[in-house]
Amino acid sequence: MTVLTRWEPFREYSTLQDRMNRLFRESYSGEGRDQSLTTSSFAPAVDVYEDEHKVTLKIEVPGIDEKDIDVRVENNTLTVHGDRKIEKEEKEENYRRVERQYGSFTRTFTLPPTVDTENVAAVYDKGVLKIALPKKAEAKPKQIKVTVGSEKSLEGKAPEAKGPSKAA
Repeated sequence: MTVLTRWEPFREYSTLQDRMNRLFRESYSGEGRDQSLTTSSFAPAVDVYEDEHKVTLKIEVPGIDEKDIDVRVENNTLTVHGDRKIEKEEKEENYRRVERQYGSFTRTFTLPPTVDTENVAAVYDKGVLKIALPKKAEAKPKQIKVTVGSEKSLEGKAPEAKGPSKAA
């Protein structure tokens, strides 16, 4: 039994382009096979959540020393920079597969105007960098107490609307 397959020239073009890109990358990148194991840029995963008091970021950076992490706030922009170095005890030529990423990373976040940039705190524990960005006092929700009584208690608090009102 013969099976006919439709020829799609663009599929072959895409495969050819991928092979050519790989060839140029390996030939002219200026780095050898050993160096390609140690240099890779990556972006660690980040969780961002917010409540009425603060915005919190949790950044996964396992295997990075706290001295290799830099957290800065400048012009309402939070920048986290770090560097994960490959362990030199192991011989790189014995690797069969390398899936962990090494190298430096930079993550940048634009902060909302409600964040108090003077009181930012960062804690590094068990491979997770937790950054707490407290909100300014005027940005926090205010609870208004409701009193039971007559309208006389409101007269001193809020101005009354003047003029006749029409009921529909």
